[in-house]
Amino acid sequence: MAKAIKKQALGRGLSALLKDPENDIKSVEDVNADKVVGNIIELEIDAIEINPFQPRTNFNEETLKELSTSIRELGVIQPITVRKTDFNKYQLISGERRLRASKLAGLTTIPAYIRIANDNDSLVMALVENIQRHDLDPIEIALSYQRLIDEIQLTQEQMSDRVGKKRSTITNYLRLLRLDPIIQTGIRDGFISMGHGRAIINIADHEAQTEIYHKIIMENLSVRETEALVKAYQENLHNDTPSLPAKKISYTISDQQKRVFTDFFGAKVDVKIAANGKGKIAIPFHSSEDLERIIKLLKE
Repeated sequence: MAKAIKKQALGRGLSALLKDPENDIKSVEDVNADKVVGNIIELEIDAIEINPFQPRTNFNEETLKELSTSIRELGVIQPITVRKTDFNKYQLISGERRLRASKLAGLTTIPAYIRIANDNDSLVMALVENIQRHDLDPIEIALSYQRLIDEIQLTQEQMSDRVGKKRSTITNYLRLLRLDPIIQTGIRDGFISMGHGRAIINIADHEAQTEIYHKIIMENLSVRETEALVKAYQENLHNDTPSLPAKKISYTISDQQKRVFTDFFGAKVDVKIAANGKGKIAIPFHSSEDLERIIKLLKE
């Protein structure tokens, strides 16, 4: 999670650049345009307008609330994409659900990719160069591939030629974006590997995905053990018993006990107990200031 916060901090610096009237970037020929193309930038939500040609007009309120809760706890995992229309004014290209849910969550800024005039070729080069880096996590690579599909309309075959990767490799990365956001965050933060994620993605139900994800972490399962667990789940489904292997937890934690953590840290704390009696407490934070607040509470 700290990794995502670092990126957003960098985005705030670029955001300040875009709000400087003397650095109003309108095309790729402008000074500092290379700092914008292909980068994540933290934008003020109030500066973004909805695309009037957006064909989708109905959004399920319940799923928006669920996404809003996820964003409050994990942040916006996949940045939105906007088009720069004027000085510090932007129009949404993709990500309206994320934008709406972020507003619902009370966010004032949101991570975004900015498209500027005649930046198509520059964006392709920036994304391809980004994919070739060695310090990217699998989700970052997958998001770069997805941008090439969504914004440049490249096929997987064309991407294979551009980045020098097999088409099957590209497909495997893209499939990771079908994982529940909690699991995507787990991959980004190194709690599980891409191999674990590839095994979990064979399960369509997100609730079952996250249940297996927590089991992997609690019991430190290998990729092979995860594959066996997924296979067992799928066999249960085939036998009309869609449930994971029964857990034998030696004790439980009550809602009242969970509230003690939540009240103390001022955040929704996730408490999980494994079958062997071991457990994990996950404390979410949303900024460096929030992290400092939690550290201060622990020191008191």
